[in-house]
Amino acid sequence: MPEGDTILRAARTLHQALAGRTVTRFTSTLPQVAGGARHHRIEGRQVAAVQARGKHLIVRFSGGPALHTHMRMSGSWHLYRVGSRWRQSESLARAVIETGDRVAVCFAAPVVEWLTPGQEAAHEPLRSLGPDVLAESFDAAAARANLRAAPDREIGEALLDQRSLSGIGNVYKSETLFLCGVSPFERVGSLDDHALDGIVATARRLMRANVATPERRTRATLGPQRRWVYRRAGQPCLRCGALIRMKRQGEAARSSYWCPRCQAG
Repeated sequence: MPEGDTILRAARTLHQALAGRTVTRFTSTLPQVAGGARHHRIEGRQVAAVQARGKHLIVRFSGGPALHTHMRMSGSWHLYRVGSRWRQSESLARAVIETGDRVAVCFAAPVVEWLTPGQEAAHEPLRSLGPDVLAESFDAAAARANLRAAPDREIGEALLDQRSLSGIGNVYKSETLFLCGVSPFERVGSLDDHALDGIVATARRLMRANVATPERRTRATLGPQRRWVYRRAGQPCLRCGALIRMKRQGEAARSSYWCPRCQAG
């Protein structure tokens, strides 16, 4: 699943390419999305903005509704010149926004929907989002308070709850907790404010450092090992040599990677 840094990078790229340009064609393989575009007369409107909210990407049109997309495990946005070859099948094009010589394509996203301003304000997945880790106005105190609201929850699971703070996924959860020396199975209530603030600040720092590049890296090295623990189960820890472990965690059974020696909670 794309994490907040990937979505913000995509939103910035699409905004730079499309904002202020008039939609000359809009198509979708989803009848409801295609019909909504006709109903709202999207063709002829300008793209007003493309924004990221946590793991959600929203395309706004002048005087009209917003196109809300969520990539989950399968989706992605691509940008092309009109007439160039697409990297995925046309049958997977959930939304195609053409603005003259530029075309943005949302492939295989499981969530693609039109939202009027009123619908967006009442939209539960968006309305309930916690502070966006990558937002300039990020409220670290609110994020800590949200985490504190479930003291019996394991920190590895809590960091993935987008209602506490939004944007963090499996990669940054595992890498952040390693760098902070905290076991993913430590209970939130056992961590003091200093520890929680350090975890949140570390996640924000790592993610902000990767917004500008698709080659995600959490280690300050040019070597082949770009990450400390994520997807390195059974390999030696790059700090202490102990074997990295992986375990499914929480109701969603998301994978957590950790060093049992460096993160002995």
